Amino acid sequence: MNYNGFFKSALDDLRDQGNYRTFAELERHRGAFPRATSHGDTKSDVTIWCSNDYLGMGQHPKVLDAMHSALDRCGAGAGGTRNISGTTHDHVLLETELADLHCKEAALLFTSGYVSNLAALGTLASRIPDCVVLSDALNHSSMIEGIRHSKAERLIWKHNDLVDLETKLAALPLDRPKLIAFESVYSMDGDIAPIAQICDLADKYNAMTYLDEVHAVGLYGPRGGGIAEREGVMDRLTVIEGTLGKAFGVVGGYIAASAELCDFVRSFASGFIFTTALPPAVAAGAAASIDHLKNSQIERDLHQRKVANVRAQLDQLGIPHVPNPSHIIPVMVGDPLKCKYISDILLKEHGIYIQPINYPTVPKGTERLRITPSPVHSDEDIKHLVNALGALWTQCELARRPLAAQ
Repeated sequence: MNYNGFFKSALDDLRDQGNYRTFAELERHRGAFPRATSHGDTKSDVTIWCSNDYLGMGQHPKVLDAMHSALDRCGAGAGGTRNISGTTHDHVLLETELADLHCKEAALLFTSGYVSNLAALGTLASRIPDCVVLSDALNHSSMIEGIRHSKAERLIWKHNDLVDLETKLAALPLDRPKLIAFESVYSMDGDIAPIAQICDLADKYNAMTYLDEVHAVGLYGPRGGGIAEREGVMDRLTVIEGTLGKAFGVVGGYIAASAELCDFVRSFASGFIFTTALPPAVAAGAAASIDHLKNSQIERDLHQRKVANVRAQLDQLGIPHVPNPSHIIPVMVGDPLKCKYISDILLKEHGIYIQPINYPTVPKGTERLRITPSPVHSDEDIKHLVNALGALWTQCELARRPLAAQ
């Protein structure tokens, strides 16, 4: 077999379909988010409009100071896995912050949000005898892989469909172990799960709940605990999983749950046991970010105002976007080649960076630009973005939403 020929052919197919992914080589400007330098054919200044650093905390002085301090105090790396030599004082302090954030007995750190889902779901579903996992149809790849890795029986319920979920729960023996896995804010459409009603069903059918809050922590609730905190249901959830790499602006993932559950995952999850711990400076920066957002509502309030402003200006030009109650604005293109073209022209001619979202991240025919406003995007930034999109919508002959339908 010509291996390289096979690889090339597969990549060529992706390019022909408009689904080949290219990296934009960006250099973020310290203290000036969302500004960055693009290192393309020529260097140019750009404004980032698709970052998951939703609040710009990756540039916050408190976070940077904490990381510099920890680097000076501890050095660069953790020195090993948590079990051998990598559990530092900063890791313990961060886990305490996270447990407090979600009002849980304990928390457990992982190297990423992906790994936390893969390891925690995989361990729980495989180790609990005869466990069946009920997974929302639009769950993230990391959740799907964790469930698949567990080899437990899995039932896929229609996205946010309580009737379908209850039908599947009712068909199972009441005493059989069950785990309902779902997200709070879904990252591509920006819709939000009916968490309280799912908890009602879990109580009725004797099931555990596993909630992925990665696109909500830091952003919702009086202390940034996520949608579950905003709705007052954190105590009803068995496991809350989150990330440090989005609104908290650093990197890493975690679960928060009972002391016994966290210790169980710590003791049996290979994705935790056999990987090097996060650097202490990262843990210190994350703890500073969480502490700040627990005590400051300023960023969350301004963030929501910026999101509303972008939506309103898109509506004025009839640019179609998915209506949802979250901070994620999916601007619908519906064609992979045009989606990539618009992204390329925005970067090259307008200094705007928005990565195209194509298949397989979203279904074919729903290609989109996923816009994530932040508190530090200016009104001028917003006007520039919307005007550029309006010009490209005309150039690409894309449909606009009638004003009467808005």
